[in-house]
Amino acid sequence: MKKLSSILLVDDDATTNYLNESLLRSLHVADQLIIAQDGLEALALLENECAAPSTSCPALILLDVNMPAMNGMEFLEAYQRLPRAHQEGIIIVVLTTSMNSTDLARLNELPIAGMASKPLTEEKINTILQLHFQRQLPTAEGLAS
Repeated sequence: MKKLSSILLVDDDATTNYLNESLLRSLHVADQLIIAQDGLEALALLENECAAPSTSCPALILLDVNMPAMNGMEFLEAYQRLPRAHQEGIIIVVLTTSMNSTDLARLNELPIAGMASKPLTEEKINTILQLHFQRQLPTAEGLAS
Protein backbone atom coordinates (compact mmCIF):
# COMPACT_ATOMS: atom_id res chain seq x y z
CA MET A 1 0.00 0.00 0.00
CA LYS A 2 1.21 3.47 -0.83
CA LYS A 3 1.59 5.42 2.42
CA LEU A 4 -0.08 8.73 3.13
CA SER A 5 2.37 11.65 3.25
CA SER A 6 1.41 12.54 6.82
CA ILE A 7 -1.32 12.25 9.43
CA LEU A 8 -2.07 14.89 12.05
CA LEU A 9 -3.44 13.52 15.34
CA VAL A 10 -5.27 16.19 17.35
CA ASP A 11 -6.18 15.11 20.88
CA ASP A 12 -5.46 16.48 24.36
CA ASP A 13 -5.15 13.01 25.88
CA ALA A 14 -1.51 11.82 25.85
CA THR A 15 -2.51 8.17 26.23
CA THR A 16 -4.87 8.35 23.25
CA ASN A 17 -2.17 10.02 21.16
CA TYR A 18 0.36 7.38 22.19
CA LEU A 19 -1.98 4.50 21.35
CA ASN A 20 -3.08 6.02 18.03
CA GLU A 21 0.50 6.83 17.05
CA SER A 22 1.65 3.30 17.96
CA LEU A 23 -1.15 1.73 15.94
CA LEU A 24 -0.56 3.93 12.89
CA ARG A 25 3.21 3.30 13.01
CA SER A 26 2.73 -0.48 13.32
CA LEU A 27 0.45 -0.42 10.26
CA HIS A 28 2.90 1.71 8.23
CA VAL A 29 0.08 4.00 7.11
CA ALA A 30 1.98 7.30 6.79
CA ASP A 31 5.47 8.60 6.19
CA GLN A 32 5.04 11.12 9.01
CA LEU A 33 2.84 11.37 12.12
CA ILE A 34 2.32 14.77 13.72
CA ILE A 35 0.65 15.28 17.10
CA ALA A 36 -1.12 18.38 18.38
CA GLN A 37 -2.56 18.65 21.91
CA ASP A 38 -5.44 20.97 20.95
CA GLY A 39 -7.00 22.91 18.10
CA LEU A 40 -4.73 25.93 18.51
CA GLU A 41 -1.59 23.84 18.17
CA ALA A 42 -3.09 21.98 15.20
CA LEU A 43 -4.00 25.23 13.46
CA ALA A 44 -0.47 26.60 13.97
CA LEU A 45 1.01 23.35 12.63
CA LEU A 46 -1.21 23.52 9.55
CA GLU A 47 -0.31 27.13 8.89
CA ASN A 48 3.41 26.26 9.08
CA GLU A 49 3.33 22.86 7.33
CA CYS A 50 1.10 23.97 4.47
CA ALA A 51 2.94 27.26 3.89
CA ALA A 52 6.52 25.93 3.80
CA PRO A 53 7.62 24.91 0.29
CA SER A 54 9.65 21.94 1.56
CA THR A 55 6.74 20.39 3.48
CA SER A 56 3.18 19.48 2.66
CA CYS A 57 -0.17 19.55 4.38
CA PRO A 58 -1.25 16.37 6.15
CA ALA A 59 -3.34 14.04 4.02
CA LEU A 60 -5.46 13.09 7.04
CA ILE A 61 -6.42 14.81 10.28
CA LEU A 62 -7.86 12.68 13.09
CA LEU A 63 -9.60 15.21 15.32
CA ASP A 64 -10.94 14.95 18.86
CA VAL A 65 -13.94 17.13 19.72
CA ASN A 66 -13.53 17.83 23.44
CA MET A 67 -10.22 19.62 24.11
CA PRO A 68 -9.11 22.65 26.12
CA ALA A 69 -7.90 25.93 24.57
CA MET A 70 -9.59 25.26 21.21
CA ASN A 71 -11.93 22.30 20.84
CA GLY A 72 -12.59 20.37 17.66
CA MET A 73 -15.58 22.46 16.62
CA GLU A 74 -13.66 25.71 17.09
CA PHE A 75 -10.74 24.22 15.15
CA LEU A 76 -13.03 23.33 12.24
CA GLU A 77 -14.50 26.84 12.21
CA ALA A 78 -10.99 28.37 12.13
CA TYR A 79 -9.85 25.78 9.56
CA GLN A 80 -12.52 27.03 7.15
CA ARG A 81 -10.86 30.47 7.24
CA LEU A 82 -7.46 29.12 6.17
CA PRO A 83 -6.42 29.75 2.56
CA ARG A 84 -8.01 27.25 0.19
CA ALA A 85 -4.53 25.89 -0.68
CA HIS A 86 -4.06 24.95 3.00
CA GLN A 87 -7.29 22.94 2.95
CA GLU A 88 -6.92 21.17 -0.40
CA GLY A 89 -6.41 17.46 -0.23
CA ILE A 90 -6.91 17.20 3.55
CA ILE A 91 -9.42 14.68 4.86
CA ILE A 92 -10.70 15.36 8.39
CA VAL A 93 -12.20 12.53 10.42
CA VAL A 94 -13.58 13.28 13.87
CA LEU A 95 -12.74 10.73 16.58
CA THR A 96 -14.96 10.85 19.62
CA THR A 97 -16.24 8.81 22.54
CA SER A 98 -19.77 10.14 22.42
CA MET A 99 -21.72 12.89 20.78
CA ASN A 100 -24.86 14.69 21.77
CA SER A 101 -27.40 15.59 19.10
CA THR A 102 -26.44 19.28 19.18
CA ASP A 103 -22.78 18.45 18.47
CA LEU A 104 -23.76 16.02 15.71
CA ALA A 105 -25.95 18.63 14.05
CA ARG A 106 -23.16 21.20 14.24
CA LEU A 107 -20.58 18.78 12.80
CA ASN A 108 -22.84 18.22 9.79
CA GLU A 109 -22.30 21.90 8.93
CA LEU A 110 -18.50 21.71 9.19
CA PRO A 111 -15.88 20.39 6.73
CA ILE A 112 -15.43 16.83 7.94
CA ALA A 113 -15.30 13.71 5.80
CA GLY A 114 -16.59 11.42 8.52
CA MET A 115 -16.63 10.31 12.11
CA ALA A 116 -15.30 7.31 14.00
CA SER A 117 -15.76 6.29 17.60
CA LYS A 118 -12.78 5.90 19.89
CA PRO A 119 -10.70 3.87 20.24
CA LEU A 120 -9.07 3.87 16.83
CA THR A 121 -8.62 0.32 15.51
CA GLU A 122 -7.02 -1.34 12.51
CA GLU A 123 -10.49 -1.91 11.06
CA LYS A 124 -11.43 1.78 11.42
CA ILE A 125 -8.15 2.88 9.82
CA ASN A 126 -8.74 0.48 6.94
CA THR A 127 -12.25 1.88 6.46
CA ILE A 128 -10.93 5.47 6.42
CA LEU A 129 -8.26 4.48 3.87
CA GLN A 130 -10.81 2.73 1.65
CA LEU A 131 -13.44 5.48 1.80
CA HIS A 132 -11.23 8.51 1.43
CA PHE A 133 -7.97 7.39 -0.19
CA GLN A 134 -8.98 4.33 -2.27
CA ARG A 135 -6.35 2.28 -0.43
CA GLN A 136 -6.48 -0.53 2.05
CA LEU A 137 -4.19 -2.13 4.55
CA PRO A 138 -2.41 -5.25 3.36
CA THR A 139 -4.04 -8.46 4.54
CA ALA A 140 -2.12 -10.93 6.70
CA GLU A 141 -1.73 -13.12 3.60
CA GLY A 142 -0.37 -10.15 1.63
CA LEU A 143 2.20 -9.45 4.33
CA ALA A 144 3.40 -13.06 4.36
CA SER A 145 4.10 -13.19 0.63
